[in-house]
This record gives sequence, structure tokens and C-alpha cells, in this order.
Amino acid sequence: MSVLNKTYNNSQFYSEKYRPQFHFTPKKNWMNDPNGMVYYEGEYHLFYQYHPGGLQWGPMHWGHAVSKDMLTWEHLPIALEPDDLGTIFSGSVVVDWNDTSGFFNGKEGLVAIFTHCKEEVQSQSIAFSKDKGRTWVKYHGNPVIPNIGIKDFRDPKVFWHHETNKWIMVLAAGQKVMLYGSTNLIDWTYLSEFGNDEGAHGGVWECPDLFQLSVDGDSSNNKWVLQVDLGDGAIAGGSGGQYFIGEFDGVTFQNENSPNEINWLDYGKDFYAAQSFSDIPEKDGRRIWMAWMSNWKYANELPTSPWRSTMSIPREVELRKMENGLIKLFQKPIAELKSLRLDQYVIRNQYVNGDANVLAGQKENTFEIVVEIENLTADEFGFKVRQSSNKEETAIGYNVLNNVLFVDRENAGEHEFSNQFKGRHSFQMNNSQETFKLHLFVDKSSVEVFFNDGEAVITDLVFPEDQSKEMEFYVVNGEVKIVSLELYTLKSTWE
Repeated sequence: MSVLNKTYNNSQFYSEKYRPQFHFTPKKNWMNDPNGMVYYEGEYHLFYQYHPGGLQWGPMHWGHAVSKDMLTWEHLPIALEPDDLGTIFSGSVVVDWNDTSGFFNGKEGLVAIFTHCKEEVQSQSIAFSKDKGRTWVKYHGNPVIPNIGIKDFRDPKVFWHHETNKWIMVLAAGQKVMLYGSTNLIDWTYLSEFGNDEGAHGGVWECPDLFQLSVDGDSSNNKWVLQVDLGDGAIAGGSGGQYFIGEFDGVTFQNENSPNEINWLDYGKDFYAAQSFSDIPEKDGRRIWMAWMSNWKYANELPTSPWRSTMSIPREVELRKMENGLIKLFQKPIAELKSLRLDQYVIRNQYVNGDANVLAGQKENTFEIVVEIENLTADEFGFKVRQSSNKEETAIGYNVLNNVLFVDRENAGEHEFSNQFKGRHSFQMNNSQETFKLHLFVDKSSVEVFFNDGEAVITDLVFPEDQSKEMEFYVVNGEVKIVSLELYTLKSTWE
């Protein structure tokens, strides 16, 4: 009997080798892009690209889970299945508060907007739910946007634009995005396009998102963020995400930076198809997204079973003005993650020169580190996590001589499944850093590194042995001061 057909007790789920303990994973089988992320009546909904018949990408369905806190998830039945119009590719979900669609008899409900794909022809369709997303009815007039002769024509993200009193759709189309408008989610009008000569073009564009954020929390100073992924040619190789900052008037998005400027979302190799939650209440005020933690260079071959693929931790995104006047996107772990903290180990105002390991005796494989370091004379410093006596380790460091933050997974564990996996992924800083802040999340098979309150992030999968739990703070050629270090063990969200 194959592993996919075995019957598992609840106690067996989520204890398998490499199974993340505080990241979302399906019970079994293949998952990729997050879809339809929406908050409604106290629940965060996560839909996702799902193949219920195997561990590799196949006929796409929408899997479904709900959560009260974006950490502890309840698995629900498959939401959308293939039909005569094709398989179900990525898309979004909105709350139709004012029944613009007419589906809800004057009340409100959820509308999903997604891509149908049949024989490589892609078109946009909709479905609606009157029971908080538990069951869905596909619109009888699908597709609502037929294919217009573009091969890659997919991944609609829809939101309500108050200023023009209509729904806006941003849609990936080859190596650009196209914008459409509608008053009822059914009849769509082409508005504009963006991106032919802007940003990175190493591969086809996918999974766009468009939303407004205030700069430095100032509600009188707002900018629009267009996030879009590319299937190849990202900063760390393979698939990855980029973003643009500018203005949107309800018709056209205008990039305020140079067309050839590239702003990467993440400098690791495993952060793709980021999507933000729709309809988070205004009193909350946060824009929160998650991404698929994988890369198309090796996603189908990852050494996990009976599931394959993981979502990133949820991240709050903000805009901040830098000292040079440029506006940048920052990402930080959501505050809810603090609820997972258990035991704490603390270091304050300690000088370290590398002669002794200040983390000796700390053995964990699911943990969080919050640290501030003042460099005195060192050439390089950082952490080695998921270490073992057989020389497994993942290095997370800062090279002072080259002003480079990096994650090195050359010796991080299993890698034979792909010659694209091993490597060192880095962020090149413009200036040297005297004070250095890092926020690390390490799970059974991943590291997420937030630098200086989220100015840059490196997200990488790793596959060490379960017993690789040792850790080290290392210093090369000199001395640093650990101003503060807090190490927390983290409880499982699946218990």
C-alpha cells in the first residue's frame, strides 16, 4: 500500500520527519499557492492550490482551512473542484458586503474569483458561498472573463475601490498585469495594464496583489503596493517575488520608482506567491500576507511525506521612509506568534569573541531568537542552527567586510533530491551596520530571518535530521557585544 493510502491516527499526523510545527501544511498530498485569503465573521480563511491525488503538482483544486488566529488551523473539505471548464487555478475571495453580485438576496456573502484552466487555455470564473465558505456554487455564466489570446492569463486578485465605487481585478498576463473593473463581480471591463518594461522579467509573472498602505503609519500619506511574482530569474534563483510602490487612481497603476529598479520581497529561495488577507477589519489596521514556502526549481521533489509544501508564517507588511528618502516595504512576524512561546533563555550585555559558545547546551529544533548585536571589531558573526555531530548546520550570518547578510544551507541536511537546492542566499546592504537586529524563526524544515525590523527577509527550507538540535553563536576575527538575546522554544500549533 502506498503512503498516500495509509490511514493515519490524529496522533500520527504532524509528527513525521520534517513536518513543520508552527507553519501551515496540508494533512497530506500536494499544496502550492495560497488562494482566497479573507477574514469573515471571526475566521481567517486560507484556500490553497491542492492536488488531492498525489505528492506532485496535478489537477488543481482549492483546499481550505480556517483559523481564529492565523496559527491554529482547522482543515475543511475541498472548496472548489475541477469541472467541465477545467481545473481550478489561483484566485481570491472577497466579502460582497452590499450584495453587488445579487447572489445573496440583499444580504452578504463570500465570492471567489479564480482561474479556470482547460487544455492550457485560462479564463476567469466566479463562485459564491452563503455559509461562510463551507460550500460553494459556481456561477452558471462562467467564465466571466474569457481568454483573450494570452497563454498565461491567471491569478485574479480582487478588491473594492471606494474612491471609484467599483471592484478592481489585477490579473497576471504573460510578463505584465492587466487591470479590470466591475460593479457586480460578473461584468468586467478592461482598464489598463502595467509592467511590460518595469521590474524583473526572468520568468512569467504570477499571483499579483494590489493594496494601499500608509507610510510610517501616517494615514494622510498613502501609497499603493503592487506585489507580483515571477516564475524564474528571482534574486536567489528560480521563482520569487517583487514589488512596486506607486499610485493607483482606480484605472491605472503608476510606479513611482525607476522602471529598471527591482525591489525583491525576500532574498531567500523559498517565498513565492504571497497573498494578503482581504477584509481584515479597519480597527485592526494591519495588512497581513502569507506565501508558499517553496521554489519551482525543486518543489515537486521535496523529501516530505505524506504531505508536500508549507506556507510561511503570516507577516504584517508596512511602508517606511528610509533615511535616503526612499520608501521601502517592511515585513514583520504577526504579534500572534508570541502566544507560541514557551521556555526562555536570555543574554544581556555580554561581550563575545568566539572563544566560547554562549548557546552551548541549548538544543531545539523549533524556536525563535530575537537579538540585537553591536559589532566592535569582528569580520563576521552570526548563528549556526540545527547543528549535529555529523556536521549538519544552517548558518545565518553577517559578513562585516562585505556588508552581506546571508543564510548558508550548504550543509543543512538532505539535498540530494535536487542539484538546485544547496546554496547560500544573501542580502547586500548599502552601508555597514554598527548595530544589528535579527529575528529568527526556525522550524523542523525552514528558517525565516528578519533583518532590522523586517527591512530584508531571507526565507529558506532546510532538511536536517530531527536530532540536529544544537546551536552556536559564532564570531570571526574580533569581538561583538550581544546587547540582548532572547531565545524561545515554541509549542506546536497542531497539538
